[in-house]
Amino acid sequence: MDQKRLFAAIALSIGILLIFDVWNRTNQPPPPPPAPAAQRAEVPVPAAPAAAPGGVPVPAAPGAMPGEARASAAPQRPPAARIGVESPRLAGTLNLRGARLDDLVLTTYRETLAPNSPNVRIFAPRDGQNPYFAQWGWTAADGRTRVPESETDWTAEGGPLAPGRPVTLSWDNGQGQVFEILLSIDEAYMLSAEQRVRNSGPEAVSVLPWVRVRRDYTPPTAGFFILHEGFTGVLGGRLHEVTFSDAKSEGSRRGGTALEQETTGGWAGITDKYWLAAVMPAAPDQTLRAAYRHVNEGGGAAGDRWQVDLAAPQPLSIAPGASAAMPTRLFAGAKEVGLLDSYMSRLNITDFDKAIDFGWFYFLTKPFFHALHWLAEMFEAMGSSAPYGLAILAFTLIIKILFFPLANKAYHSMAKMKVLAPKMTEIRERYKDDPQKAQQEMMALYRAEKVNPASGCLPILIQIPVFFALYKVLFVSIEMRHQPFFGWISDLSAPDPTNLFNLFGLLPFDPAQWSVFLHMPAWAVIMGFTMWLQMKLNPQPPDPIQAKIFAWMPVIFTFMLASFPAGLIIYWAWNNTLSIAQQYYIMRHERAAARAAKAAGKAK
Repeated sequence: MDQKRLFAAIALSIGILLIFDVWNRTNQPPPPPPAPAAQRAEVPVPAAPAAAPGGVPVPAAPGAMPGEARASAAPQRPPAARIGVESPRLAGTLNLRGARLDDLVLTTYRETLAPNSPNVRIFAPRDGQNPYFAQWGWTAADGRTRVPESETDWTAEGGPLAPGRPVTLSWDNGQGQVFEILLSIDEAYMLSAEQRVRNSGPEAVSVLPWVRVRRDYTPPTAGFFILHEGFTGVLGGRLHEVTFSDAKSEGSRRGGTALEQETTGGWAGITDKYWLAAVMPAAPDQTLRAAYRHVNEGGGAAGDRWQVDLAAPQPLSIAPGASAAMPTRLFAGAKEVGLLDSYMSRLNITDFDKAIDFGWFYFLTKPFFHALHWLAEMFEAMGSSAPYGLAILAFTLIIKILFFPLANKAYHSMAKMKVLAPKMTEIRERYKDDPQKAQQEMMALYRAEKVNPASGCLPILIQIPVFFALYKVLFVSIEMRHQPFFGWISDLSAPDPTNLFNLFGLLPFDPAQWSVFLHMPAWAVIMGFTMWLQMKLNPQPPDPIQAKIFAWMPVIFTFMLASFPAGLIIYWAWNNTLSIAQQYYIMRHERAAARAAKAAGKAK
């Protein structure tokens, strides 16, 4: 009866998951159409409509950034002028209307493996479908100085913007002040900006320079608990990560500001799994005020706007005949470990490598990455077409060898438990009406046989952080993206494309369109089989119900992990295979030792 109930509960649980998945897919709201540019009014940089980031009151129209006019109020104008952005790894244009970098692609990364696939886009214009951009500007802290607005047309000197070829944007407000933005770019993904104001007027002026990264849509996220996507940054020497959902709930309570604090050095930005857009002070001893913000324009998820601000902590007061400047940097590109490490050391950017979500076991995860990367480079130099795949196999083998003494101890204990299993079953049957007496007899058996039932757990627990850190490396590293393996696996960072439910492509339909649980690739089947075989070598739990649950674990995990990246599935399958080999070797050694001891006893 208990067995029937167990099977019924498992079947019911799987059925509920399938029904929910189908319902969730069929009831997803359609993607919102791109909003007209006139509807995309700017969100306030300050926490309240009438306060600048430094807390200085300024006159501001409701819903508009201080110092800028509403986009909808602007009359019809000719298209904005643009200047090119050209570097070995970036390409795009800078919008001279509003001083916005809103057109940027990564020239060394493509969206898919197809040769004609478009390059990965990091920034997109406000009048497109997924607006995402960086912008430089000022707030009139004195309430009277005319500052550049969101629709101000700047004049460019130089261009295109390229390494060794800086560009200067300038705008004269007609009141005696000239605003300038000096932009330069390196060979990779880092832009430097110096915002300057020259005051030739008769009176002192007070302005607050700022730079922001703004995303006018909510991107799709991977949804895995081990991966952070959203706001991220090191502020005040500490890593601050805020997901989009948490920023939304926190911002609703605090006028749109999810987090705001002064920071000396550090950085703040918006991260995807592989890409980052972040702003930062130009020097490690420079103090600025950073903020994560969320507002909703027009209601609904389509109106969500996400923004990272960086501003001077106090307005700059500029006397007649004087000038003032605020230098900052902007990173827009791929989160490559070596590149982030280089920026961290050369530019003194605090913990910039933490833009990659290495997690709690950072002290293990990052060294593991470097070891995998070194192995991959070695295999590539040897002519391998799957260097990272072989690196995964080799590194997992090395870890298994290093942990063999601990595994030997754990499996030795489990082997003893397996030998005692018949006696334990006999005790439970004999005292099935007296659980307390059965427990006492079990403990007496452990003492007589000198077995500690918990001795096999500690070595395994010690290994868990190591294997979790390796799993994390495989999941978050961009270096794994679009890396092939042998056979049909062309991308270790993507799910295995085969499917058991259409006979691995023999039937002309895709069951995964109906439910994610109907995606059962070949490598997941291999992983599930190795997990089942490994569990068969382990001693059965004393409790029959637990034993039945453990027997179903390989099936449950196979369905749960089937849609994970192929590199992770291959790693788990290979790790299980090595564990099986270890267990077989140890158990064979145990049996040989037992036979030798028995023969020695007979000889006496």
